[in-house]
Amino acid sequence: MAFSLEFASFVQAQDLHFSQFFNAPLTTNPANTGFIPDADYRLGATYRNQFSSILAAPYKTVSVFGDAQILRNKLENGWLGLGGFILSDVAGSGGLRSTKVYGSLAYHQMLGNSSLLSAGFNLGWANKRIDQSKLKFPDQFDGKFFDGTTPTSVVLANNNVSYFDMQVGLNYAYFPNDNIYLNGGYSIHHVNRPNETFFSSNTDTSRISMRHIGFVNAILKVNDRVIINPAAYYTNQAKSSELEFGLNANYNLAGLGGDMQLLAGLYYRAGDALVPMVGFEIKHVRFTFSYDVTTSALNNFNNLQGASEFNVMKKGYYNESTGDSRQVLCPRF
Repeated sequence: MAFSLEFASFVQAQDLHFSQFFNAPLTTNPANTGFIPDADYRLGATYRNQFSSILAAPYKTVSVFGDAQILRNKLENGWLGLGGFILSDVAGSGGLRSTKVYGSLAYHQMLGNSSLLSAGFNLGWANKRIDQSKLKFPDQFDGKFFDGTTPTSVVLANNNVSYFDMQVGLNYAYFPNDNIYLNGGYSIHHVNRPNETFFSSNTDTSRISMRHIGFVNAILKVNDRVIINPAAYYTNQAKSSELEFGLNANYNLAGLGGDMQLLAGLYYRAGDALVPMVGFEIKHVRFTFSYDVTTSALNNFNNLQGASEFNVMKKGYYNESTGDSRQVLCPRF
């Protein structure tokens, strides 16, 4: 019975998400493409392992992304952001595999010397496939066990679906001085509402619901040793919603330039989990690790063990001397 419910959740699955949403900029909002206040380019990767304490086949998600600023010296007070990302996910004993490949483009326009407005979109290809032979359905339950050899009346029209997808977003940043940076954005995902189903296509019920994402964050320099970063994230899709908020701080272990930093933070996903985070940055390469400590009723089954998540990110300038002359939009050591 439990497995049939798990399969039902696959059919109406919500989008992939990360607890470290601030380290997944392109999946959060396409307007974040090239929205890099302290560098010309960045590369990042995230690995997430969820429900390993209660599932024989836990959910595993991998994301790789890269974006860069282009035409910075060709456009007056503005530039383009170009990037892309790949998402790969394996969920449950049915071997549900998701693969998504997106390309992103955004335009960024300075508004005076202390604010920036951005708009962007991404286009992508998504594929989902499942191994029906690994699934068990209610009519295979004999009262005690699921018998995989018993024929089932459930028939999948296909076990491999692909579609094109599109997201759009806006972003705004305000940075009145070297110690304060404020930022907020809004994006709509699946604006074309593609069809996604393993059953016979039904235009009304198999179309993916549009997903709305909003976020706000700040980067505040407390002193030459400490920078804090409060942030909040909200998403809504169909009848499901998620709110996460918290704070992390960077502590400078080196001198000017912050070549070595310690990171620590704590976030809360409302009604679901506490998310402590620790990290280390050396020469603009950042490593962060977080763990979802379940606070919902699910902790009766997983003993507070939710998900682990690891992220690595590299930022840089095309020419390192550029960083000394270009205006940096956010606080730095």
